[in-house]
Amino acid sequence: MSTFSLKPAIPAALDPGFLPALLYNRHYLQSARKNSPKLPPESPCMCLTRKPAGSAKPSPQPACRNSKSNFMKPHNPTSEVFIPDAKPEAEALQRITHLGIGAHQDDLEFMAFHGILECFARDDRWFGGVTCTNGAGSSRSGPYAAFPDTEMMAIRRQEQNTAAIIGGYGVMIQLDYPSSTIKSPTAQELKEDLKQILTATRPEVVYTHNPADKHDTHIGVTVAALQAMRELPHDQRPKQVIGCEVWRNLDWLPDEHKVIMDVSGRDNLAAAVNGVFDSQIAGGKRYDIATLGRRAANATFFNSHSTDASTQVIFGMDLSPLVTDESIDIVAYVSDLLEQFHDDVRIKLSQRIGQS
Repeated sequence: MSTFSLKPAIPAALDPGFLPALLYNRHYLQSARKNSPKLPPESPCMCLTRKPAGSAKPSPQPACRNSKSNFMKPHNPTSEVFIPDAKPEAEALQRITHLGIGAHQDDLEFMAFHGILECFARDDRWFGGVTCTNGAGSSRSGPYAAFPDTEMMAIRRQEQNTAAIIGGYGVMIQLDYPSSTIKSPTAQELKEDLKQILTATRPEVVYTHNPADKHDTHIGVTVAALQAMRELPHDQRPKQVIGCEVWRNLDWLPDEHKVIMDVSGRDNLAAAVNGVFDSQIAGGKRYDIATLGRRAANATFFNSHSTDASTQVIFGMDLSPLVTDESIDIVAYVSDLLEQFHDDVRIKLSQRIGQS
């Protein structure tokens, strides 16, 4: 596993369309390879160092991308720890208070923006991100239609690290698993990796996919994350665990069971972290528009008898009981919530029709 860091100066008013166009189109990638300065053969370091903006504090010397991690030992040698502000790995991990565990590059920004915002520009809270897959199965069209898996994996990894820079993450970990491994009911590698990360970070809050998500890889990540947390000593388990919306919203969840996460007023930051995933947006999926649209819909349609108190809301499913008490069956827990939704619909219809 490699550890590296990079702290470029990010404009205060970042145009979310600028960075993807600069970093990720084929012409830029090809010209960057062609024009990159060559290092002496004896030096393996390929870290980039950029001068900060005039008023910014000088950035610390970035760590070498090729240095090996001695703190955690994930199963995949191609996994990666990215530390945007160049802190030592142990220090960077130990400061994490809010941890997002997502399947794909971009899932964290779409589902765990509440955690990103809770920690943004603060010294006492830090968001950490974990992306579990390698990006090989990404949809692609338009300018990315001809990209092979290897090149798409590299682009998606860089996009995720760029989002970590913009969002001010304390650490960004990419575990580089194929989706097939994550979806396997017998594979234990992801669970063991997540246990290492959870032990190293000891977060107060964890965001992951909700267990009613319709994407099989998302379900695989959720199950592995829950299993990892349930195997930790009780005093090391997170205080709050939230299952979040991506491939299926949580509007159906009974209101008393919703975790309401108000992320109003920071649409610019949301657009910035969402907009860097150009390989998906220009490649045929307008996740950036859909994500903000869902949050706006949640805010407006949450309460039918009052004016809007928020403009952007994320719904979450409280998974904390599953982590606090490992004897609770995961399937039964989610099925009970679905049954409550079923009963709510049935009772309302029956009352209006006059059926008992």
